[in-house]
Amino acid sequence: MSSPHSPAAGASGDGAGLAGRTVVVTGAGRGIGLAVVEAFLAAGSRVVAGSRKRTDALEELVKQGAELTVVEADLATREGPAALIAEAVAVHGGIDVLVNNVGAVQPRVDGFLGVTDEDWEWTLTLNLLSAVRATRAALPHLLATSGGSVVTVSSVNARLPDPLVIDYGAAKAALTNFCKALSKEVGPRGVRVNTIGPGPVETALWQGAGGVADTVGRSQGVDPREVARGAAAQSLTGRFTRPSEVAELVVYLASSRAANITGADFVIDGGLVESL
Repeated sequence: MSSPHSPAAGASGDGAGLAGRTVVVTGAGRGIGLAVVEAFLAAGSRVVAGSRKRTDALEELVKQGAELTVVEADLATREGPAALIAEAVAVHGGIDVLVNNVGAVQPRVDGFLGVTDEDWEWTLTLNLLSAVRATRAALPHLLATSGGSVVTVSSVNARLPDPLVIDYGAAKAALTNFCKALSKEVGPRGVRVNTIGPGPVETALWQGAGGVADTVGRSQGVDPREVARGAAAQSLTGRFTRPSEVAELVVYLASSRAANITGADFVIDGGLVESL
């Protein structure tokens, strides 16, 4: 059972068919991934959290009695995603929902010519291949269940090219395209595949040490807080998205309330993208 102290507790109501279902979340140690874990626990799901290292936040949920299994797995390796899925199946006997959330970005303040082959490989591995590998490992189990679902956290940069994150945007565009293509193959077989494209989110990826605001600020001699405020001001709402808001959308797409939604990409960016 989820903790009553979880920020998402109670937000998902009866879970719309998610109670007792097994959910695997990648990149679950903090930020969006942690919020997703909390939201599924609040919906009554059994959650397997994949994280490179066990975090204090995940350990606290376990101590509070959450139906949560934490698996340490390096999803940047070829073996990591499959090992995570294998552990989930070993513990629960199958998988009903896969949430591909793991990802990372490094602002390219020196421009395109400063992005090396190693940089490209790092970005593509974390933001594309980790999800491809996790999905490949999970798909046989999702097909075996009734109403399996894959929800992938992509990025607004999949449709909003930005030279500052040129490799990240390319990787996320490929990720969104991959999910759309897969939805066409497995939709007739009972597995739904959807993506979410967040704009800037209140996480360490944007606001933490070494995050986007910090990196850009240092390169320009500007206070990182000013960089973050400038980014927030580009949205019509004038603020970053909260992790819990992304998490609630993930839970909705995995639930029976979204039973006829597949192959869709939902942007949650406060109106940042102006095109249709």
